[in-house]
Amino acid sequence: MTRLNGALCRALIVLGAAASMTAPALTQGRLSALAGLEPGLWQLRDLDDDRSAPASICVADPAVLMQVQHRNSPCSRLVIANDAAGATVHYTCPANGFGRTTLRVETPRLVQIDTQGISGNAPFAYRLEARRTGACQGNRVSGRR
Repeated sequence: MTRLNGALCRALIVLGAAASMTAPALTQGRLSALAGLEPGLWQLRDLDDDRSAPASICVADPAVLMQVQHRNSPCSRLVIANDAAGATVHYTCPANGFGRTTLRVETPRLVQIDTQGISGNAPFAYRLEARRTGACQGNRVSGRR
């Protein structure tokens, strides 16, 4: 148990150091994987829970798909992998948690999202299928996530 706690403490120290980096130290800018994605109304379906109803979000900037759990929080990002087929990002949101998201592009209107982290002092982990379903109507944002 002590060994596990020590490893956990070291991981938290590393994450804390990443969170304290200034913006220029983090890789900012456009992700190649997001370049071909279309803004609009996207439906998010939880791949791990068949009973949950899909949620819909209006996506003006596809970068929001990289931090679905913290989509309304200002966060810094560290890009771990980035190419046209997908991206992995670790992000930190001051006083709101952190996450790690891997997004795989199937088409400009369909992506697979695997995300996990801490939000509101609680862990989260889920897999989503995000599909563009049309244009946004106003600033419509709905759904659980």
